[in-house]
Amino acid sequence: MIDKNEPRVLLLYPPEQRWPGHMVKPNGSLAYPMLGGALREIDCYVEVYDACVGNEDDNLDNFYKSTKLDSGLYKVGVSDERILEMASKFDIIGLTSIFSSQETMVLHCCKIIKERYPEKILIAGGSNARWRSDKFFNAGFDIVATSEGEETIKQIIETYRTGSRDWSKVQQIKYIVNDNIICNSQIGKVVMRLDDLPFPAWDLLPNERYWAIKAGHGVEYGSEDENVKYASILTSLGCPFKCTYCHIGKEVEGSLTQEIGRFRIKSDERVIKELEYLKYELGVTQVFIEDDSLFGRKKRAMRLLEKIVELDLKLIDINGINIIHLLKKGKPDIEMIKLMKRAGFTDFSLPVESGNSRILKKWCSNKWDINNTDMEGLIKAFNDEGIRIDANYMIGFPDETYEEIQNTIKYAKNNAEMGVDTSCFFICIPLPGTEMFDYCIDNGLIDGDVEIDRMNLRSANMVNTIVPPEELERLRDKAWDEVNSDDWKKNRKSLIVRVEE
Repeated sequence: MIDKNEPRVLLLYPPEQRWPGHMVKPNGSLAYPMLGGALREIDCYVEVYDACVGNEDDNLDNFYKSTKLDSGLYKVGVSDERILEMASKFDIIGLTSIFSSQETMVLHCCKIIKERYPEKILIAGGSNARWRSDKFFNAGFDIVATSEGEETIKQIIETYRTGSRDWSKVQQIKYIVNDNIICNSQIGKVVMRLDDLPFPAWDLLPNERYWAIKAGHGVEYGSEDENVKYASILTSLGCPFKCTYCHIGKEVEGSLTQEIGRFRIKSDERVIKELEYLKYELGVTQVFIEDDSLFGRKKRAMRLLEKIVELDLKLIDINGINIIHLLKKGKPDIEMIKLMKRAGFTDFSLPVESGNSRILKKWCSNKWDINNTDMEGLIKAFNDEGIRIDANYMIGFPDETYEEIQNTIKYAKNNAEMGVDTSCFFICIPLPGTEMFDYCIDNGLIDGDVEIDRMNLRSANMVNTIVPPEELERLRDKAWDEVNSDDWKKNRKSLIVRVEE
């Protein structure tokens, strides 16, 4: 006999959308393995469906093909009917909107599912969803998570199992009652001991499909390695820095999210257990560490890397290592860089951000001192170890001058001459939920409602700036073209969305 109060849960990655000329990759982030692990702890049936790549019933050859949308963007993924077919089998459907670029597709999925199956419960999570929750409720979502979701989703399931749809005791959510939004953001506490988090359920992901297309979350595009078997992990959460363009800067005690921006760590034993599972159970050979600040505790990070050496895994470029952590009194920390090589680093991105000390101090937490850093020595240290270097630069800060932008571009050119292999130039985005967003609203730099689809790193989203938005985009494209090699540019361009008319 089927228990009508025992739910089946689908965690749905929406299709991806990109502007013409942009590369595309599946999301495949850790959100769903972490939530899936939480649901397994309470014996709840859960599946993950990535509508960008589909599952074994879908044709993977369709990846990179695209459907033109009314917005002018191109959708990459399965059809609406295929999404509805998958949704029909489940009672509760969760969608993540971590990034602003996902929002339109997330809202679209919600709308079509609610229209066809109004009785299903739809839950949204992620930083973009919680800061723009009104949009998500208008699209038909029943619940929006306002903080980390592992405990929250378990409480939702336990409530459902009682036959109730009263979410008033569920921690850290917003929900609808009689067309009114109720906020439970202050119920419950943030997990400080990360070993208490559930073990991620990586096996729920369509890993073989990700590995086949070699263009996944955190993976270098165009890999020639035939044995691409990667996965993402987190060894810590939060960050000791509070950059104005990052949502973590506002995720403090008493805020909507509570203090999830606080730097917290997993034990060495927990991290090694996760890595051993990935290597020996799933056959993973490359690991992408998604920490916002892996070296937030430098001695701990070096200790972890020493242990990773023993596992013989390749570390793909890590998301959260700041330049300050690679230095000792302004000089390269040779011991650390040699350890990074031994631990499996083949590539690394230097988060330069800006070539101007004023910008770094005002907008970037003053994380490193550009005037007292031996950048040439740092680049040489990576070159000497055979670690390929990419450098990331940002232009278009709210009060940045034309001269300051040119300083950053000149700094990038100098770094390229000193041994940086490739350079990426991004336009600063005032994302909802950040201090920079609030500044832009207060100073008239965001015009009316946010045009969320344009909130990508190649588009200028502010108005009334010292350097006009169209000029920012021109400068960005020109810098990218001038600083990088023809071979690398050709490779990147080969991986953009293919337009299918």
